Amino acid sequence: MRDSKVIAPDLLAWYDRHARTLPWRVPPGGPPADPYRVWLSEVMLQQTTVAAVKAYFLRFTALWPTVQDLAAAEDARVMAEWAGLGYYARARNLLACARAVAARGGFPDTREGLAALPGIGPYTSAAIASIAFGRTETVVDGNVERVVARLFAVDTPLPRARPQLTALAGQLTPTERPGDYAQAMMDLGATICTPRSPACVICPVQTECEARRQGIAAELPRKLAKAPKPEREGVAWVARQGQALLLEHRPAKGLLGGTLAFPSARWDGRDLPPPGPAQWREIGQVRHVFTHFSLTLRVMSGQLTGNPERGELVPLRQIDREALPGLMRKVWDMAQGEIAA
Repeated sequence: MRDSKVIAPDLLAWYDRHARTLPWRVPPGGPPADPYRVWLSEVMLQQTTVAAVKAYFLRFTALWPTVQDLAAAEDARVMAEWAGLGYYARARNLLACARAVAARGGFPDTREGLAALPGIGPYTSAAIASIAFGRTETVVDGNVERVVARLFAVDTPLPRARPQLTALAGQLTPTERPGDYAQAMMDLGATICTPRSPACVICPVQTECEARRQGIAAELPRKLAKAPKPEREGVAWVARQGQALLLEHRPAKGLLGGTLAFPSARWDGRDLPPPGPAQWREIGQVRHVFTHFSLTLRVMSGQLTGNPERGELVPLRQIDREALPGLMRKVWDMAQGEIAA
């Protein structure tokens, strides 16, 4: 049976030579990791790629170098800096967690204590406890699931296989250097044990891989076929008045919660009228894919002829496209001809 005595030494030796250089990571043999940077990176990396996160992480840590700095930040500023990273509930939980940590004087150093904080689930609590505090915890993300499924040739498809994969991963987790081991497993999945065409010939644990022995590594992990995403429709209004556009902050909870946006309706459960009097005309449609549905949003443009009924008029020179969520950036881009006219 494969165990940490077989896997961990070879994997850690490989990690010592080939660890990825990431802005939130302490290299092998370095000082203890800062729990703030580990936590911030793990929250940002949820359902988001490393490439997409790097710039956001560097900007956040430049603006707010400590958890106390982030806790003291204005909500609107944090939401604006998060814009484009998606899954906006993470940003709201980020602030709530930072304020809870600042109030208690620092991060708890156990998985149980970390899991009690806002927005920290089983994976994130295990990652912080392992990487920042050296706790022997089993850290299982998508990369680790793939590595373990291949090591043990687990044929059960995801997501049904997750409890089994977590249990098997726990058998491999060593008591020595658990944080480095967790990151080594992630790196192995990201760089060698990749979803397609795994580079088995250079894998440091190839001799222990049952899927390689059976010649089925590239077929694992199996996944259940995904159901087609539901389709939704909605409308967004680009309302102009002189050199200003009408924008609003979306409700704190729900889709794109708390972000600055063009007034919109129908796609998010809100059946609202136009935001003010105007001769509205459709200028096109934008498509956007969310986790659970696909959206077609009709974009209406008009010159306000009276006071708006919601939102606020913001001078064009003060509007930062990058502070808008991805869906609203598409609306902005479509409306450029109207805005410039």
